[in-house]
Amino acid sequence: MPFSHIPVLLNEVLEQLEIKADGIYIDGTFGRGGHSREILKRLGETGRLYALDRDEEAVKAAAQIDDPRFGIKRLAFSKLEEFCQEQGIVGRVDGILLDIGVSSPQLDDASRGFSFDRDGPLDMRMDTRYEPSAATVVNTYDHKTLTRIFRDYGEERFASKVASAIIREREKKPFCSTLELSRVISSSIPGANVPKNKATRCFQALRIAVNSELDELSEALEGAVRVLRENGRLCVISFHSLEDRIVKNFIKEKSRGREIPAGVPLTFSQTEEIRLATATMEPVAGPIKASSEEVARNIRSRSATLRVAKRLKRM
Repeated sequence: MPFSHIPVLLNEVLEQLEIKADGIYIDGTFGRGGHSREILKRLGETGRLYALDRDEEAVKAAAQIDDPRFGIKRLAFSKLEEFCQEQGIVGRVDGILLDIGVSSPQLDDASRGFSFDRDGPLDMRMDTRYEPSAATVVNTYDHKTLTRIFRDYGEERFASKVASAIIREREKKPFCSTLELSRVISSSIPGANVPKNKATRCFQALRIAVNSELDELSEALEGAVRVLRENGRLCVISFHSLEDRIVKNFIKEKSRGREIPAGVPLTFSQTEEIRLATATMEPVAGPIKASSEEVARNIRSRSATLRVAKRLKRM
């Protein structure tokens, strides 16, 4: 059964990438190719689109695109710079899109183990070639580590109570299924199971831990700066505050440039000149949110945030 995926903030991404017919672009999170297909429509004969995805199913879906201007590799986007070195395009990339987090097909396919309301094996790996799986995490990690995961990655107030409940239950029988874990998490958190399932935050936290998502994002952002050409654009779509905070702070740091010591007798224009000469990125747009019309068509777009930055002069 094919799983549908509606690309989020599509028009906004296409506008912010400022696609040139002969440009080189990278979709670091191919998914099911919604963004990639639209980028390809805007490229000329000499344009090029490279895509990355660590999910085997995404790479299989990309085989449907028969276009000499397109290529995909099964690779995490944290290896973006390494990939560009292989292709000989470091410093030549006109635009990069990172649509981070879990995709709709991953959520909707119970066999992947991402969903708390569909029963399936407790997996959650975006790349099934590597450990740990979610089952390994919940069945072997100690109380302190589980608490930290649920608190830091899920912002769950009752992280310690959830960790205790998991350890108590796994001593009777190891966790194997998503619904089994979801029930234990929900029962350990006080309050009603509305408006959203009480297991939501902890499942998010497990997914982030299993896939090292925040570290992967930080590495990808650093790599993007090094491979973009001057005025090349970086578009990042995030779906929760932890990711968005990393992106926002990254752009802020890279646009700050050299710190000028207090008391140095410089005018504002002089300090701005120094900043622009030493900064590597500049914010262009964001935070951009989905329109009410898009949210009505695709409820998952309501939590999406797009931030855009451009590469400043390369030294």
